[in-house]
Amino acid sequence: MTEPLTNENFPIESDKELSSIAQQLWDNDINRLQPGKDYRISLQGKAGGLMAEMEDDNDGAGSPLFTFVDESVFKKESFQAFISLLDNYESDTGTPEIVTPEEEAENHLFLDCLVQTRTMELAHNYLVEKELSPKDLTKFKQQLYRIWFELYARGGSSKPDSSGFEHVFVGETRLRTVIGFHNWIQLYLQEKLGHVDYKGYRVSPNSPQPDENKHILALQFSWKNGMKPKGSIFIGVSPEFEFALYTLCFLSSPNERVKVTFSSYEVEIVCHHHNQKHIGTTYPVLVKYHTTE
Repeated sequence: MTEPLTNENFPIESDKELSSIAQQLWDNDINRLQPGKDYRISLQGKAGGLMAEMEDDNDGAGSPLFTFVDESVFKKESFQAFISLLDNYESDTGTPEIVTPEEEAENHLFLDCLVQTRTMELAHNYLVEKELSPKDLTKFKQQLYRIWFELYARGGSSKPDSSGFEHVFVGETRLRTVIGFHNWIQLYLQEKLGHVDYKGYRVSPNSPQPDENKHILALQFSWKNGMKPKGSIFIGVSPEFEFALYTLCFLSSPNERVKVTFSSYEVEIVCHHHNQKHIGTTYPVLVKYHTTE
C-alpha cells in the first residue's frame, strides 16, 4: 500500500514555485554584501558536540567569526532602519515587553523602508497573486506588523514577552540557553561589542562543509550568559531579503519546513507558526550547494 499523501510530506506550495520567487528575490537583492569584498569571516574549527556545549573548553574558534565588515552598508536606508530596532527588546523570556511610542514608530519606519525595496515588492506581488495578502499597501503593512511585531507570550509565559521579529532577528535567552538569534547583522554587532563569543562552525553528517565564501552558515556561539548550541543564519544578505523570504514561506505554506533552491543553494526554510497568526521562529538550513552560481 502506498503512503497516504499528507501536507507534512507535500507542501501546498510546490518547491518549484517558491524556488522561482526565491530566485527573483535573490537576483534583486541589490544591497547584499559580497564575501571577500564587503565582509570576511573566519570559520576556524568545528564546534564541540552538544553534550559538552556548556563547557568552557568547548571552543573551536579562538578568534571572532567576522574579521571585516564594510560598515558603510549600514548607512543604507533599510539597514539603518533595521539596526534601530535591535535595542528595543528585553532578551529574557518571561520579562514582559513594553513597546514605547518611539519604538512603535521605528517599527513602522522599518516596514515603510522595506515595502519600497524591489525585493519586498516582488514578494508582495506574489502574495497578492496567490490571494494571501491585500493589494493595498497600508493593509499589507498591517499584515506584516501583525506577523512580525505583534507581541505574544512565548513558552509558558503569562504575559506578552516575545514577537517574531525579536526572536528571529534579535535573539532571546531562556535560563542559560539562547533561542532564536538568526541574523548576521545582530551577530556582527554583538560580537563587535564583546557580547558574542563564536565557538566554531557546526556540520551534520548529511550537510556540506561550510564555506567562507557562501551566504549560509551553521554555527555555535555564546551570547551574554547563554549558549546557542546550534544556530543557522544567512550571512551578508539584506534585511529586506530575509524579511521577504521568511514572510513568503510563512504565508504560503502550513508546513514547518519548505525546501527552496536559488543561486547555488538548496535550502530548507524552517518556519514555525505561533497561533497561526505570528512567526514563532524561522531560519535557513543548508541542504547542499549547487555547482553553478
